[in-house]
Amino acid sequence: MFIGATHYSGPRSLLSLARPWLRMVRTMKRMDGYRWHKVYLQGPFTLGTIAVFADREALMRFARTSAHRDLMCWMTDRGERNGTAGFIRIFDAQPGGYSNGEWRAEGREMAHIEEFTPIGREESGPPVHRKAKRS
Repeated sequence: MFIGATHYSGPRSLLSLARPWLRMVRTMKRMDGYRWHKVYLQGPFTLGTIAVFADREALMRFARTSAHRDLMCWMTDRGERNGTAGFIRIFDAQPGGYSNGEWRAEGREMAHIEEFTPIGREESGPPVHRKAKRS
């Protein structure tokens, strides 16, 4: 999963973004491994994208396309003319995790995990259900 956002320099940059962005989205949707994407607005000049691919390799293949590369160069090669800030984060699905119901890989039951995932130097995490304190 890719999550990113760009803060554009103003309305002019947003208008000039339309054509290269649409080209990039068309390219992305045609690629093997593309699953879904959503665009979000954090006004007035920040647009973000959440995109899901079958795996990290499919995401990285998309990042190498000329449509994506051209848009990123348009964004960054002119100082702050088109954009003033941006970020990306890439999340990988781990083999272990937590799910419930219809999303569960090993069954359809709804249930809590017994323990939280260990953090730091813990051998095991604390129990999810704790005994109620008596007053």
